[in-house]
Amino acid sequence: MNPMSLAQQQRKEEQQQLQEECERLRELVRVLKGGGSISGSLEGVGAFQSPQEVAELKKQVESAELKNQRLKEVFQTKIQEFRKVCYTLTGYQIDITTENQYRLSSIYAEHQGDCLLFKASSSSGGKMQLLETEFSRTIRELIELHLLRQDSIPAFLSALTLDLFSRQTIA
Repeated sequence: MNPMSLAQQQRKEEQQQLQEECERLRELVRVLKGGGSISGSLEGVGAFQSPQEVAELKKQVESAELKNQRLKEVFQTKIQEFRKVCYTLTGYQIDITTENQYRLSSIYAEHQGDCLLFKASSSSGGKMQLLETEFSRTIRELIELHLLRQDSIPAFLSALTLDLFSRQTIA
C-alpha cells in the first residue's frame, strides 16, 4: 500500500476514534449536568458524580477536541504538501471533480481549460477510463496509441507531457 495512503488511513482512523471519544464524553457531561445518573451504556464509567469529576470530564472533552482540530490542520497541510509534490514530480495537477472522477491539468497546457477527465470504475480506482473533453479530442493519436493499443495510462500521460513540453519550447 502507498505510504501516503496508509498515513491518511491511519489519520482517518485516529480522527474517528477521537470523535467517538468526544461524543462519549459530551454525552457523559450532558447527563451529569442534567443531574441524571450515569447509565451502563456509557461503558461502565459509573462513579463520576462530583463537580470536580464533571470539570475533569469537560477538560478531557476540550483536550480531545483540540487534539482533533490539530490533527485536521496537520492532515490538511500534508494533503496540500502531497498535492504540490505530485504536481512538481508528474507535471499534473489532479483534482477530484465528483466521486470517482478526476481532472488532470498539465503544467505545460497551452490553455487553462486544457484538461483530461478520468473516471474510476470503482472506489478503489483499480480501472480508469478517459472521458472525452474538448482537449482530449485534439490528441486522438496519443489516445489511440497509448490507451487503446498499449493500454497504458502512464505511457499516455508521459507522451502527452513530452508533446506539450515540446510545443512550449519550440514556440
